[in-house]
Amino acid sequence: MRAAALPLLALLAACGGSGDDNRDRPPTSREFPRAYRPASKVASDMIASEVQRDSLGEAQTVMDLADIRPGTTVADIGAGEGYYTIRLAERVGAKGRVLAQDINPEAIRRLGVRVERERLDTVSIVTGAQDDPRLPVNSFDRVFMVHMYHEVSEPYAFLWRLRPSLKPGGKVIVVDVDRPTDLHGIPPALLFCEFAAVGFRLDEFVRKPEVTGYYAQFELVGSRPAPAAIKPCRDLGKSAVADPAAKGP
Repeated sequence: MRAAALPLLALLAACGGSGDDNRDRPPTSREFPRAYRPASKVASDMIASEVQRDSLGEAQTVMDLADIRPGTTVADIGAGEGYYTIRLAERVGAKGRVLAQDINPEAIRRLGVRVERERLDTVSIVTGAQDDPRLPVNSFDRVFMVHMYHEVSEPYAFLWRLRPSLKPGGKVIVVDVDRPTDLHGIPPALLFCEFAAVGFRLDEFVRKPEVTGYYAQFELVGSRPAPAAIKPCRDLGKSAVADPAAKGP
């Protein structure tokens, strides 16, 4: 009996140990490593009033840093009530495109009403999944994730499936707060590690009061790794570390 049990024990160990059977995870995520950090619960769609955010110059600052121009194609992941979607559509103009994505059906419904009311013909809306942004391939110059990445519970599957949506030279923009992931933020060191694990390189990092946190920009490097080859990040969720690419105060 003991000899017969050895192959089973080895198999369990290879899958992450007998205590990690993955049944608490979406089936579509189980080939990817588990994230060794909690995710925040999905917050209200309205982080702050749009008037308040505009008074700080938030969207203007982020779009300037991201070099959003007329004709740019942008995906706004976790679009919520559409604060960035609306302003991105104005910036990219008639020759640009904005795809607004969210996983909340009610947010999708309200955003759809707003897009129709404001007659934003360059905006389209899709419903995403917790482990898959469901973005079309080779479509975007920029992908925005503003104050929402800490809610992603399957970051490796999510980022792995996001990669093909970028055009050559495309960038992923993350705006977030330097605090633990279960408190609606993510320490920069952990953010850098999770992106690097799936083949992204930090391109720019800036701390700015206008964005209520920090701005991080990533670009693709190398080829997309096989899910089993992804190395999960550990012990990086409690505090940030200084980064040589950091700019600003």
